[in-house]
Amino acid sequence: MTGGPHGPDQASRPPARLGAASGRWVILATVLGSGMALLDATAVNVALPAIGRGLHASLAGLQWVISGYILALAALILLGGSLGDRVGRRRIFLTGVAWFALASALCGLAPDIGVLIAARVLQGIGGALLVPGSMAIISAAFAAADRPAAIGAWSGLGGLASAAGPLLGGWLVTTLGWRWVFLLNLPIAAVILAVAHRHLPESRDRLVTRRFDVLGAVLAALALAGISYALIGASGGSSGGGSGAGRADAALAAALAAVAGLAAGAGFLVVERRRQRPGARGPAPMLPFAVFASRQFTVINLITFCVYAAVGGTTFLLVLQLQVSDGFSALAAGASMLPVTAALLVLSPRSARLAQRIGPRWPIAAGALIAAAGLAAMTRIGPGAGYLAEVAPAVTAFGLGMALIVAPLTATVLASAPARYAGVASGVNNAVARSANLLAVAGLPAAVGLSAAGYRVPADLTRGFHAAMAICAGAMVVAAVLAAATVDEQVLRPAGPRSVVQAEGERRRRRRGLPVVPPDRRAGGEELGRVLAPDEAVGLRLHADDAGRAGPGSLGLHPDQR
Repeated sequence: MTGGPHGPDQASRPPARLGAASGRWVILATVLGSGMALLDATAVNVALPAIGRGLHASLAGLQWVISGYILALAALILLGGSLGDRVGRRRIFLTGVAWFALASALCGLAPDIGVLIAARVLQGIGGALLVPGSMAIISAAFAAADRPAAIGAWSGLGGLASAAGPLLGGWLVTTLGWRWVFLLNLPIAAVILAVAHRHLPESRDRLVTRRFDVLGAVLAALALAGISYALIGASGGSSGGGSGAGRADAALAAALAAVAGLAAGAGFLVVERRRQRPGARGPAPMLPFAVFASRQFTVINLITFCVYAAVGGTTFLLVLQLQVSDGFSALAAGASMLPVTAALLVLSPRSARLAQRIGPRWPIAAGALIAAAGLAAMTRIGPGAGYLAEVAPAVTAFGLGMALIVAPLTATVLASAPARYAGVASGVNNAVARSANLLAVAGLPAAVGLSAAGYRVPADLTRGFHAAMAICAGAMVVAAVLAAATVDEQVLRPAGPRSVVQAEGERRRRRRGLPVVPPDRRAGGEELGRVLAPDEAVGLRLHADDAGRAGPGSLGLHPDQR
């Protein structure tokens, strides 16, 4: 079987090996693809003040530069993965790379903030096509023996790309201008397309029979867009003018957007529930509710939301504070985040092994408290703050906390769901993290009273920044409490071939005095009381192992988000 004009099908060639040329080409193409999206996402934050000056943008405009991208990516990333499974992962990956490159060119040439925001939304659509495809291609292309090491190499190299983002973005802004933060993607995309055209095999899921859920994806996007617009509009920046009439119009538009967003969210839940009825025809559900049968999975996603809301708010506002209030250059502001990068690269693999040995509860809880302490220390960063005295200690503590959190959190997500839902669990957690980031960027400025033009006034920005860091520290404390109270210490221990959802089922039946052997099918068909079959057990251990190897992750992204 061959892939025709779209490249060789995986079935027509032997699996790639990590030490062979075929494996190295696959790693190169997928790392460059996911790395391009990661580098762009982290570099743009550093460029925000320069973009604001160059395009005369308000704070709301800068919020939408970040939020527009995250919105499209969070809403469509599950759909992008489904498209790859059905149409061909290589084909969708290449489409995403080309789309991302064209949108990047439009970003780099944008004459005003409105065009830039529209181009960033288009970038997010391209990212939703290429990001899930990069990991899926590796999973399909490599032999089973090499797959964990290949995913580890991919995640580690992707982490380096993300780590280089703030520093490279600062250098580009300082030397060539902010437009090159986007235009740099064009030569990278050209290399990806050339390598992928010759060396990436095509693969698809031939067992998929139902159509993908376009309506669910559209409703999810509308829900996130409406809520984000309402939050950003609450700061007074969504309308022009500062008159009473202008503010009233902005308030009305924000209220209508909130209502529309909530209605779309309710519609999404109704549609997804109907898709999951027994015997339902039509598209497969975008979000299988059965994955939430595990209380552990639900709780770990609440923790994810708290952690990545804090991360999103911090990375958005810190670079603004350092450049506008403290007088840092773009390069210095980008370099200020190096302690976070170093901590993640060096300590994440160790935190993964620690969580495997003692359980993820205390690494996540301790990491969240340490990160909260770092965020609280950021309230000392004000006009005239020195890097060594005020910035470095706070950023270092934040990085150490995140290094303790990221790998155990990702591994727990994968281990908390039934093995057959591992891909869905990964995608759901991905979307939760991105949505938290989106809502923090959209809502924090309004929550702390930062006005549309306030980010240009050092005193106003500093007051808002200090209040925002206190809120972010509070979110981390909530995450720590949830982790200490609810995370199962046994979830990552290879004591037996059982998933957490089955262990929970057994405990529930014992409390009721019921036998454990008969299956309990209340979790959407998953037999909670039984022992996993050998192939399911292997799959569960593989996913947990992959997450542990993916320690050198980027700030704000899980390994599978690349």
